[in-house]
Amino acid sequence: MNGIYKSEQQQTQSTTLEQRVLKNSICFTFIVAGAGVIFGLLCGSMSIVFDGMFSAVDAGMCSLSLLVSRLIAQPLSRRFQYGFLHVEPLVLAFNGSMLTLLCVYAFINAVNGILKGGRELELGWALAYAISVSSICFIIYFKQRRINKKLKSGLISLDTKSWLMSACISLALLVAFFFYWLLEGTRYEYLNAYTDPAALAILTLILIPVPVKTVISAGREILQITPTSLACRMESIMAQLTMEYGFLEHSNYATRIGRGLFIEIHIVIPESMEHYGVRKFDNIRERIAVAIGEEGPHRWLTISFTRNPKWL
Repeated sequence: MNGIYKSEQQQTQSTTLEQRVLKNSICFTFIVAGAGVIFGLLCGSMSIVFDGMFSAVDAGMCSLSLLVSRLIAQPLSRRFQYGFLHVEPLVLAFNGSMLTLLCVYAFINAVNGILKGGRELELGWALAYAISVSSICFIIYFKQRRINKKLKSGLISLDTKSWLMSACISLALLVAFFFYWLLEGTRYEYLNAYTDPAALAILTLILIPVPVKTVISAGREILQITPTSLACRMESIMAQLTMEYGFLEHSNYATRIGRGLFIEIHIVIPESMEHYGVRKFDNIRERIAVAIGEEGPHRWLTISFTRNPKWL
């Protein structure tokens, strides 16, 4: 009982820290988003406006992630007896979809800008934005990554990726604006008009795989597709125990939904084990549970023993 209490206490502390990290992230994201839109309009840069809009969408998604974190922390209810773990991949899929659409829209605008001859921009404002925002984003990214090494939160992991993406966008813009500055006063100065839309087009093409991968990963969890690594681990555990105890047959069903791990194992025992007491079967259950690992409130593990194969 003491171990269970400690586990629940640690989970509560982790959830509290997760929510605090997400709250801080939302505040900084809104600041970066506002700065992006304002600086982008001041210097006439669509790539900076895109950076700001990317951050704005991310802020909205982060707010939704915070709501999900609070839902997951709530106790089970009669209507949601498995909790709210299923909401997490839904949010990740929605978040990734929104960012993907934003990248596609920005790419179309960038191509349209190039075809129309590009546009000039105010270099001073652009450089000031790129330097300051890229520094802020990288600092937050490294800080959140360090925290999430212990928490292992899917929501913070996605938010951390978003900060890395924002940092890379700002850094890439800084490089583009630097080349803009180098070309001024040279015979290639006419190319400066294409710097901003070209940078935007390249950025969107580089960034779009990140949210697409998030959507695919979340979609697998929504469809309850069993990860290959998890299936192999379960088969390995049961193969070892079958050799040791002489089980006649067994079946296992496992999947991940968000941070939740759901596993069912059904075992057909031989006649020699019919008279085993409850304690011996509990010891076998304990061995399986230890081998699976990931003990905690988000692991749902069911292990049954039978003599009749129809219950597999």
